[in-house]
Amino acid sequence: MRLVPLNLDRDLDLLHAWVTHPRSHYWGLQGASPDRVRAEYQKIADNPHHHAWIGLDDDDVPVFLAETYDPAHSELAEHYDVAPGDVGMHVLVAPPTRKRSGLTSAVMRAVMDFCFADPRIARVVVEPDVRNEAIERKNAEVGFVEERHVTLHDKVARLSFCTRAAYAMSVPHLNPATIALAHRRLIAKAIAEFSHERLISPVVTKDGHFRFGEIEFAAKRFALEHWVVDPASIRGCDNALDFISGLRETLGIPEKLLGTYLEEISATLGGTAWKITHRRETAEELVHAGFQTIEAAMTEGHPGFVANNGRIGFGLRDHESFAPETGSPVRLRWVAVLRAESGFEYGGAERDFYAAELGADVLDRFERQLRSKGLDPADYRFLPVHPWQWEHKVTVTFAPDVARRAIVPLDESPDRYRAQQSIRTFFNTDRPDRHYVKTAIAVQNMGFLRGLSPKYMRATPAINQWVADLVAGDEEFRANGFGVLRELASIGYTGDAYHRVGVPSAYTKMLAALWRESPVPQLRDGERLATMASLLHRDRDGNSLVSALIAASGETPAAWVASYLRAYLRPVVHCLLRHDLVFMPHGENLILVLENHVPRRVYMKDIGEEVAVMNDQPLPPEVERIRVDVTDELKELAIFTDVFDGFLRHLGGILDGDGVLPEREFWTLVGDCVREHAKDHPTLAGRLDLFRPTFAHSCLNRLQLRNTLQMVDLTDQASSLIFAGTLDNPIAS
Repeated sequence: MRLVPLNLDRDLDLLHAWVTHPRSHYWGLQGASPDRVRAEYQKIADNPHHHAWIGLDDDDVPVFLAETYDPAHSELAEHYDVAPGDVGMHVLVAPPTRKRSGLTSAVMRAVMDFCFADPRIARVVVEPDVRNEAIERKNAEVGFVEERHVTLHDKVARLSFCTRAAYAMSVPHLNPATIALAHRRLIAKAIAEFSHERLISPVVTKDGHFRFGEIEFAAKRFALEHWVVDPASIRGCDNALDFISGLRETLGIPEKLLGTYLEEISATLGGTAWKITHRRETAEELVHAGFQTIEAAMTEGHPGFVANNGRIGFGLRDHESFAPETGSPVRLRWVAVLRAESGFEYGGAERDFYAAELGADVLDRFERQLRSKGLDPADYRFLPVHPWQWEHKVTVTFAPDVARRAIVPLDESPDRYRAQQSIRTFFNTDRPDRHYVKTAIAVQNMGFLRGLSPKYMRATPAINQWVADLVAGDEEFRANGFGVLRELASIGYTGDAYHRVGVPSAYTKMLAALWRESPVPQLRDGERLATMASLLHRDRDGNSLVSALIAASGETPAAWVASYLRAYLRPVVHCLLRHDLVFMPHGENLILVLENHVPRRVYMKDIGEEVAVMNDQPLPPEVERIRVDVTDELKELAIFTDVFDGFLRHLGGILDGDGVLPEREFWTLVGDCVREHAKDHPTLAGRLDLFRPTFAHSCLNRLQLRNTLQMVDLTDQASSLIFAGTLDNPIAS
């Protein structure tokens, strides 16, 4: 949100409607005419110590009125000793034209941010009517403390103050009720996923509930040993940390890593509490929401991992600035790095790429910055850096390189970006046609430090182009509209001491970036985008987005699911059977293209790190690294584990639980989709047995529990897998 000065010629009608609305009775202008409202606010406009502002949301829609004033030149000066750095504040949220959950809290923080953006301000002062209990609660959320009641000319007011530090330390999401809900939700997920991976074995009680140790709960069980546990039913445990630590030996957590795993659990709880407090979009609202609103609204993270929101390294302000759920605008930092000590890979001219991505004026400014330091722009190339990484790593871990001007700080990006669910990937909100930017960030999250290896990424553009050419040349993919978002360019700095010693480590993955295509320019009329992860999303009231999409589409649930499977499952099956090519097709790695709320086609992304070829077909030398040699049974797990167990079991459980589509019918549709592909491609039908009765049960949480710092060896992922017997195939013939 942003604040702009009130303009009476432009804003009078809006202002009059707001201040005279019945909800605004504490504003004192009930029944006022437009002329009176104009006169009142003209007084403010003429007063050098009082200012009025209109607050705009990120779509530039007016949503609130704010006033700031100098208390020394107000009625308050008679009631307390005004201190230097005090500023008075009033705020009025617009009467609702549609439901916008959490708006008032967001407005309060926007106004407080605005006040404290002035470094001279040390304290904000408010004087709401003592009867206005709603605003009192909102004031307390952001750190206001009531000092006493004072009698003003038109009301008895609560004189309250909020210091800069009190606001900075306010954590409205960390309160007993919200964290209790977060604990219940995480315990429910832990019971479900640990049971699914056969780490624990709940038993049925006489009343049809389940029991594990002292814990009793209600749950439904579905195919693939999928559990859906009702958080409200849990009895016998109300603390997820105690639940996890009490199971340390059962879960196989190494003693030396227990603290790290518990920290990730704590951070996941805190993230859930933040989302419960601040992300209040309903499923019905998200049906019509934009691409980035949906991306930010996701509350679950990875559906299988219990500790899925660790982000170890982020502080409170880092979370609010850079976490995807906050939707905060981010301007990336840019540095110049010596050309001789870095690598850049792109299929065209390097300067042309920068000019297109930054704009010629920004590129010219960066080059002038280098000249102003006595440096030759021809000796440098330009690298985007995550703001957190610049502050915490580049200026510290690479201090000698900055000092010798191998790394030269420039400026922040003019374009604003939003963090995506993967944390380190950014979408350009000012120019959606421009590329995503993926940056290195030394934050520990879900089993990995989120770095980028310059050496590993050298082949990324070539790999992506090879995959894109393969997809474009396949008639089946064209018929389904299946596409990939190419990672077109990569850059990495290698001139540091960490690279010179020749030992790969986290330190050799701290200063690199890549650029990925945006799907926005590829949309047709009537199409919109949503992350596939959103199909597993439930809002804070438990309503699912997928059920809301089906209802809004007008399609039968079976027809909707069949369309989705044709867009998603069929291309993934074809990749495997026709090309021995596999991706990591989980929810965050796919973008749905919706038309009339129905998935019609998909884009696959994260190609460079997630793709593998599992045969001996000829490959260009620069693409050779993606080849792996595995058995047919492991090839089949690309469907069984990554698609059936990793995503579809969750979706089927939601649709059944919502009473939208029975699970049996859901898996029948999945089987029909695979059979239709076999019918259309009879020469491929027998290559692998996707209808075998059982398949190996590969377990994700077991990987993280074994080593939360690095779940798998990315150079040999197959050998890192952990199995727990077999699962019955829900589409077996």
